[in-house]
Amino acid sequence: MAAAKDGLDAGADGLGALQTPCLLLDEAKLAANLSGMRAQVERHGVAFRPHLKTAKSIDVALMAMTGPGGPATVSTLKEAEYFAERGVRDLTYAVGIAPHKLDRVGTIRRRFGADLAVILDSLAQAEAVSEWSRRTGDRLPVFIEVDPDGHRSGVKPGDADLLRGIGQRVAAGAELRGVLLHAGESYGLSDPEALAEAAEGERAAALQAAETLMAAGLPCPVVSVGSTPTASHARHLDGITEVRAGVYMFGDLVQAGIGSCAVGDIAVSVLASVIGHRPDKGWIITDAGWMAMSRDRGTAAQAVDQGYGLVCDRAGKPYDDLIVAQANQEHGVLALRQGSGAQRPDLPVGTLVRILPNHACATAAQYHCYHVLDRDGRAAAVWPRINGW
Repeated sequence: MAAAKDGLDAGADGLGALQTPCLLLDEAKLAANLSGMRAQVERHGVAFRPHLKTAKSIDVALMAMTGPGGPATVSTLKEAEYFAERGVRDLTYAVGIAPHKLDRVGTIRRRFGADLAVILDSLAQAEAVSEWSRRTGDRLPVFIEVDPDGHRSGVKPGDADLLRGIGQRVAAGAELRGVLLHAGESYGLSDPEALAEAAEGERAAALQAAETLMAAGLPCPVVSVGSTPTASHARHLDGITEVRAGVYMFGDLVQAGIGSCAVGDIAVSVLASVIGHRPDKGWIITDAGWMAMSRDRGTAAQAVDQGYGLVCDRAGKPYDDLIVAQANQEHGVLALRQGSGAQRPDLPVGTLVRILPNHACATAAQYHCYHVLDRDGRAAAVWPRINGW
């Protein structure tokens, strides 16, 4: 057993035996977040396809999905391979397909018997997918990506000619499964009413696109929407068949700033060690810089800027106004939030702190595993996770 780092025996919670920085996952908070979203989706009477891009772990996936075979959403083909190999068969790869990736998609479908669908938003992609499907004899299931709010990619819901054209080219060789939307502009909101309106805009755009396809005699059995903010704030989902969301599993400071979770709901944190001080500057130095936290500064545009992360004590309780104010590659600089009247805590060298991330996806991507805390706050398990494409 490693020696205590801050006056507590390493065996009390197991944290003193861990090398820092490392990624902690609070299983009780994870379970509560999963239960809350599941209840929200069930209340609307639609199917749920959790997005596994944040978790990238079969242990988390099996808790999040409605069954061991899915359904689920992924953001990389490496994720698709990883989860399909572990029995998840109903998968949507929710990033626009590049034609050179189609053979890899086909291999996953064939090798694992996976129902892996792709998305696209252009005539060129639709033609490539149809030609590949005809050539291989594998009628690839396809969603047309629709843009509800100008945030990212997708066909405008009112562009009926393009929607019909894409749908017709897909149907000529592949399987047109439906439309898929992501209301990414919701990440810039915080007012509950505005978030509810964003969810309604996403729903309306989805129905408009679906109706255009069906009016042209094209199939649209699945109408899929999803983001954690809109899924959390939707008033109703009439006409929608499935919801996707991912970061809700862990929560993060951006989601707390939006109002999709509370700071106390955040299930992931980075365990770091105090390695020095700069009393002249009011700094506490840790071994968790941007390589440990990521460079994400997503709260900078919100009402409360959390720097590179909010600092908590070893038990996970936030210190008043203590944030990671600066980050170098391997050094995190803890300081009180500008303008704060709080007293800087006395954290001797060797003290363990936990840092809540701005963006759970980006922070988790720095690590190959989770150190899982049980309901008593003890480090009780290690769950592997993957990275890459």
